[in-house]
Amino acid sequence: MDDLPSKTVKKSKKEKKEKKSKKEKKNKRKRADDSVIAEVENQKDSISLCLFYQYIEPPWNTEEHEKALKFMKESGEKFNIGGRMRVATEGINCTITGSYENVRKWTDNLVRWSPGEFGKTEFKFTDNLPMGQAFPNLKAFEVVEIVNYGLAGEKAPSIQQFGGTHLEPEDYHKKMEEEDTVIIDVRNHYEAIIGRFNPPKDGAKWIDPKMRKSTEFPVWLDKPETKEQLKGKQVLMYCTGGIRCERASALLKQKLETEGDMKELGVKGVYQLQGGIDKYFKQFSDGGHWKGKNYVFDKRFSHAPPEACVGADPLSTCEKCSKPWDKFKGKRRCPTCGVPSLICRDCFEADPKGKDRNVRCDLCVQENITHKSQIRNRQKEELAALEQKYLNLRPSKRSRVDDLDVSQYKPLAPNPERITRLFLSNLCTKNTTEDILCNLLPNITHIMWLSDRKSGAFYGKAFLEMATPEDAAFAVGQDGCRVLGRNIKIKFQKADAKDLWPPPNCRL
Repeated sequence: MDDLPSKTVKKSKKEKKEKKSKKEKKNKRKRADDSVIAEVENQKDSISLCLFYQYIEPPWNTEEHEKALKFMKESGEKFNIGGRMRVATEGINCTITGSYENVRKWTDNLVRWSPGEFGKTEFKFTDNLPMGQAFPNLKAFEVVEIVNYGLAGEKAPSIQQFGGTHLEPEDYHKKMEEEDTVIIDVRNHYEAIIGRFNPPKDGAKWIDPKMRKSTEFPVWLDKPETKEQLKGKQVLMYCTGGIRCERASALLKQKLETEGDMKELGVKGVYQLQGGIDKYFKQFSDGGHWKGKNYVFDKRFSHAPPEACVGADPLSTCEKCSKPWDKFKGKRRCPTCGVPSLICRDCFEADPKGKDRNVRCDLCVQENITHKSQIRNRQKEELAALEQKYLNLRPSKRSRVDDLDVSQYKPLAPNPERITRLFLSNLCTKNTTEDILCNLLPNITHIMWLSDRKSGAFYGKAFLEMATPEDAAFAVGQDGCRVLGRNIKIKFQKADAKDLWPPPNCRL
């Protein structure tokens, strides 16, 4: 009888413990449910951003490309997606926004549409952004390259064959701490000045190619001073999301394997940051080896790791007053080269229309560029030299007059002004190719295909540059000839003095 009270007490304690445990589990579930409800409520008042790209090798043919472009447009509209979709035969490059659910439904739909091509695509999501950062509409359009390096078609180095070794952020972080290493910022200079990787003093050396646009990268790689910097080093590359490194690393590795002077550099390896700066930030919330902000091509304009941006001073300064400043606002651009300008709020309000032409970007100041023509002429010379190198490395496809039966052709048209630029129209939009025009009109040196800026659709029109005035006169003499079932129109089109003509990136 004396034991009963003791057992009763033990049982009572056990029941209380079980009751308390059940209550705690219930509260835990309630907190989890509340958290989910709060997350859903947040999503109603916010948008999600998705960045991704995918190179396709071998590239799509015309029919596959048209199907891809149609799918992007129709599926984007179906899921109420906004943003930009660059669609080329070599792949796609997208920056899109939408609701949390719809953005993910769209990417899942893309993978189901072509699992072989997009099954391993890395989609980078950023959630809970303000509604004001949503793209108001969708622009899915055709482009020649998903990143414009001026390396379309045969010039494009194979990414599957030559692409650099991809390193996840943790491994890339460690690589930056190694000796005999250089780290190339593959972004434009105006992006690098507001934020960049800052490796340890005894680690990798950071290199800024000081580019205004990506077409300058192949030119920079060929410079003797660049080769000297790469000699005996392992090379790291990085960019915002990883896409610019794909073609850049492949170009460097192709050169290292195929060009004599590059083979002698003894480069120890080419590596690139998987997922780019965006993924690195998510792995290193304190910033890791990063310093400053990351420029982005969406409505955020720039961002930084949450823990690193608190109280951090800008790396860059206002181009007018030299006050610390790192915000690109007001769509202001350098009056000489056209890149985005860093103008502080006070200086912007004092000169809202940018009438002071002496306020230039730091790169134009360093290079003593005071007029647009200086940039235009330099780029023309550099790209022309690079194009000549490409021509020397591969046999020319151009036909010569002597190789053709010219009895079927009409006489030369008068050309007293010795014009070499032509305008062609009424071309077949589906089947006209470079080879067809070169076989019809011997000695074409450049072709600029004209397409709609929004849709990317080919207009059936093109500008040509001929090797000599005589070649141009011969071509205009064939005005009205029938090609692919259409009577094409060919006329002289004298180049405007303001034009960068012929454009080096259109050289055959």
